[in-house]
Amino acid sequence: MRNSVSDHSFYIESDEEDDHQEKHLNKSEENRDGNESDSSKYSNDDDDNHNDRLESKPSSYNPAWPQSYRQSMDIYSSVPSPSLTFLGTPSLTRLGSSFLASSLTRRHTPEVLPSLHKPLISQAEEDQPPQRRSSHTLLPPLPSRRSAIKKFPDDKSVAHELPVSRQSSYGQGVLNGINVLCGVGILSTPYAVKEGGWAGLSLLFIFGVLSYYTGILLRYCLDSQPGLETYPDIGQAAFGTVGRIIISIILYVELYSCCVEYIILEGDNLSALFPNAHLNLGGCQLDARHLFALVTTLAVLPTVWLRDLTVLSYISAGGVIASVMVVICLYWLGLVDHVGTQSKETVLNLSSLPVAIGLYGYCYSGHAVFPNIYTSLEKRSQFPAVLFTSFAIVTALYAGAAVMGYMMFGDSAESQFTLNLPTDLVASKIAFWTTIVNPFTKYALTMAPVAMSLEELIPSNHTKSHMYSILIRTALVMSTLFVALKVPFFGFVMALIGSFFTMLVTLILPCACFLRILKGKTSPIQVVTCILIIIIGSISAVIGSYSALSKIIHNL
Repeated sequence: MRNSVSDHSFYIESDEEDDHQEKHLNKSEENRDGNESDSSKYSNDDDDNHNDRLESKPSSYNPAWPQSYRQSMDIYSSVPSPSLTFLGTPSLTRLGSSFLASSLTRRHTPEVLPSLHKPLISQAEEDQPPQRRSSHTLLPPLPSRRSAIKKFPDDKSVAHELPVSRQSSYGQGVLNGINVLCGVGILSTPYAVKEGGWAGLSLLFIFGVLSYYTGILLRYCLDSQPGLETYPDIGQAAFGTVGRIIISIILYVELYSCCVEYIILEGDNLSALFPNAHLNLGGCQLDARHLFALVTTLAVLPTVWLRDLTVLSYISAGGVIASVMVVICLYWLGLVDHVGTQSKETVLNLSSLPVAIGLYGYCYSGHAVFPNIYTSLEKRSQFPAVLFTSFAIVTALYAGAAVMGYMMFGDSAESQFTLNLPTDLVASKIAFWTTIVNPFTKYALTMAPVAMSLEELIPSNHTKSHMYSILIRTALVMSTLFVALKVPFFGFVMALIGSFFTMLVTLILPCACFLRILKGKTSPIQVVTCILIIIIGSISAVIGSYSALSKIIHNL
């Protein structure tokens, strides 16, 4: 994919351009009557279906926060954004540079992004009285362009089609799915077996099956109504604006927590490589772990300020290779170098099984991006196959690392298996540095959605000031350092994230939204299955979160 940097931003700065836009808007309004009948054809083929859709739409919808979710998550997951093709650039540059441009509240977003500013199920334009719109509102669709809602044969029959060509093939969708699912959680799978025993490993496969099923439910939710494209959109269609905001906050806090994990991971692994490193800073003695946590934070801070996250996005896609490489190194050390302590192994450990629940749950925390992957596919009928392949490969990697790591280290397994590796072997060094380098590319991409959502809240009279965005991002990064130093327990923090946030996002909310949106259209088996998954997710969330919090408080 060719990288091209835009030399202009979304928003219109000059008065001259504003006047031009107002003239364009007025002309479009004059031609509205001629376009109304055509627009109604795109949304429906007959009046009866049209009325049914109007009755089923969420009445509480408004252009609610967050509006940057789709674009920021596309960057995070390396999914090609449909809007970029329309804008004439195949890169992610414009989205990555958004924070140094004007706030989203004042930008002119192209009409190919209806879900960001328009109702999820917009009223027919003929029902809307003509009115003059400000130059800072959404540009009207051009007469020659098709609506965002159109009919497609066979595998392209969806209700919320975008009038642009998608770029994701089956293979690209699988890679994106693996890249989202397979992350630092792979380092803790041997530790999860230690906490739950060999029998507890079955939770990995159970959660994998349930997560795959709920991923398919998200697809049904997206196809149920026109205009649904993201997880917050689904939340709004199910529970109104409050649902959208609550789900968005949950997703953003989960991403923020992952950034905290990156800082903890870097401090642990670098201090294992350089245990004697220390620094006396103004009378404050920093040991190796605190020092490297601080150095990591200062190193990633400039990447969070970057206007262009395109390069980081492509590099982070190599996370799939990094995960495979780390597992290969683990097997090499165990089978070839015969590394291992031959420690005692446990069949079932009920006392710490709740911690294992959170660790295994964390392995499948990718549902926030699944709607983006689905809507970016060239053939959406391939989504179940894309999801199945991604889950199968990721589960195999997780299980492989868990089995080999626990066979090597037994009950002495650390929260990251790299901390058990000898530092003098070549395979160990490869595993260490692969683990260390990967989060440097992912940190800014993970933090970007959180930062962009907060930048939307900047008052419109301050949107032209870059300083506000820089301050927000700096504060976010520094806060992750503070939390990482106060709660430096990689395994327990991961268990808390997996128990609370992942259970909500992956198991509970997809089923709840599915039952609410498709109420009256589901089969008894689907209803029973969803209720069962909600019960399993709720019990796991309560038990796992309580256990993880207790461990954290006990070790503080």
